[in-house]
Amino acid sequence: MLNPKSGVIAETLVALARCVRFYSRLPVPKLPFEDDPHGAPDFRVVPRVLPLAGTIIHLPAALVFLGVGSLGTSGLLAAALAVTIAILVTGAMAEDGLSDVADGFGGGHTVERRLEIMADSRLGAYGAAAMVMALLIRVMALGDLADLSGIWSASAALLAVGGVSRVAGLLPLVFLPSARAGGKSASVGRPTAMTISVALIFSIVLGAALLFAGGFHARGIALALILSLLSSFSMIALAQRMIGGQTGDVAGATQQVAEIVFFVTLLVA
Repeated sequence: MLNPKSGVIAETLVALARCVRFYSRLPVPKLPFEDDPHGAPDFRVVPRVLPLAGTIIHLPAALVFLGVGSLGTSGLLAAALAVTIAILVTGAMAEDGLSDVADGFGGGHTVERRLEIMADSRLGAYGAAAMVMALLIRVMALGDLADLSGIWSASAALLAVGGVSRVAGLLPLVFLPSARAGGKSASVGRPTAMTISVALIFSIVLGAALLFAGGFHARGIALALILSLLSSFSMIALAQRMIGGQTGDVAGATQQVAEIVFFVTLLVA
């Protein structure tokens, strides 16, 4: 809740703080005009600032990546350390979603069984394989990007993907109903058309600005941004077929797919 006297700037700062708290473990102090710092974000409006929150969340990883890479180490080592920091900052939220989706979609033969497996905290073979391969691809793509384009360019890409991939992870909430009536994705609300439109435009503008600053070519920037966001629709179609809707795990898995597509597209382009 906000103080009734709070203005647009205060509301924006509170939304940003709640996004950072929700998606990461970064310490965010209570703002002077914030009544309930522990309240869950209202996804009907809060995601408008998600691109900036995603960039902030990736900032520690980007700084480590830039620092280690500047010492003359290989891009692969710098990328491995940066991805490790990113996982620590986020608490592996999206990685957990990816592994749960892989276990559920791969091991269940009915909608009910798939949802049951996804809710199980134990890690199965499908989930372990998906998590390992996703981490491997992210590290190798980011490392190769540093070796080919330079550590500064790759650091800019790491910042840019923080916002773009998280907005992509929101799209299942927009286009699919909740697969569980009492699930986490249902409790946070469904982004409105205006909210997701603002988030998409903001993510593209911010992502493009960061990539331009990193020295990437316009064609590569456009392809990375567009394909990363479009990759979410493959996950939307898969979730619709497998469980008839979306969950928080589907959102996390979609973010991971979008991040991988982003890095690989930049590398190829």
